[in-house]
Amino acid sequence: MAFRIHDSVVRGEIDNRVKGIVRGKIWVEGRAEPVLLELKGNAWPDLAGCLLAFTNPLKRIPHHRLDSLNPVQQGMIGDLTASRKVRVMEIPMPEAYLMKKRGEHVPEHMANCLYLEWFSEQNGRVVIESTDYELKISAPEWRLTRAEEDRRAKDAANGMNGFMQKLTEAIEQQQRSQKDSEAEWDEHDYEELMKESDARTDKYLELLDKYGDSDEAEEKIAKEMGWDNEPDLSPEEERRQQGWIEEMNRAAEEVLSEPPPEPDPHREGIDWIRTADGEFAHPLQHRCSESAMKYWKLADELGLEKCEDEALGNFIFEFQTTGAKLAGALNGIAEGRGITDDAFTVACLKRALSHLHKSQAGLEAVAPKKLLPAKMIAEARQELFAIREGILKLMDKFRGRR
Repeated sequence: MAFRIHDSVVRGEIDNRVKGIVRGKIWVEGRAEPVLLELKGNAWPDLAGCLLAFTNPLKRIPHHRLDSLNPVQQGMIGDLTASRKVRVMEIPMPEAYLMKKRGEHVPEHMANCLYLEWFSEQNGRVVIESTDYELKISAPEWRLTRAEEDRRAKDAANGMNGFMQKLTEAIEQQQRSQKDSEAEWDEHDYEELMKESDARTDKYLELLDKYGDSDEAEEKIAKEMGWDNEPDLSPEEERRQQGWIEEMNRAAEEVLSEPPPEPDPHREGIDWIRTADGEFAHPLQHRCSESAMKYWKLADELGLEKCEDEALGNFIFEFQTTGAKLAGALNGIAEGRGITDDAFTVACLKRALSHLHKSQAGLEAVAPKKLLPAKMIAEARQELFAIREGILKLMDKFRGRR
């Protein structure tokens, strides 16, 4: 995803008074020296030829990857403007979410947004976007001609296209490393498939972040993702395709109309348990999710702002993510749907284990800060190790069945 740093910005300045060059200084929370910008290109007409100074009046939150932000940003300008139109909600996000869930209209208005985007050789796509900054814009020392504005728009599009090409190459690289679908796959083959899925997700999320979710944006995203490249079909091929779709729909309806399978009663407590809400879950997955929720609530009760401490946030977020990954790996077994492939299950468990290790690292980074009581740290450490042992035992079990 784009390196978005607007919450971390203290103040900054963008200087496009020399045509074809954008220089700047951006002070961010947690750094004494400003990030320097040395970029090629021009701003939109509202900032072209101007010196822009901006200040963030809100509480700053250090970016969790701030250490990786290069102190000198060199590359190409993307879109750089102070007049981008966006919708701004007039109530807090939690309240807006509940209103939308109830089907109620959320009060909002259109506002000008500062949008600074560049494509850096060091950090890829970097974005600052806010409607809250206080801005001061000098009079322009020059203005873009019509031809120069056309050139500017093309350069910005080329910057995005070049960035997307790198994401496309990552997908293609994963595709080249995949085994033939007709061959027998092992856990490593499934891992490569999951990496390709990750690369596709990264590309889609980047496009969604850039273009939004309007009808026009959907067309752009579909084109970039290659979803609009289906070949034209003859009338006969269209009839056959429609027949296949109808047949698949009928099969799906038959499956949905059948009562859900019951898990093997002899495997209760081993492969499955019934949760308090009557659902089936794998014992290890349920334990992990419940534990993650427990520590999230405990941190809240202590009045800690998880987003303000990277290590604490990582401990809880990665703990919760481990539970989600375990659900994908194990809940089919718990629900009596059987196992598609043991190697696939092992690959999913390895992903869960990776997130658990990140949670453990977050906890160990929190410990010396004394944000959490020593007893709570010790209990969480023991719980994470116990879940880790459970994952490793399951991996050995499924590997041994092959």
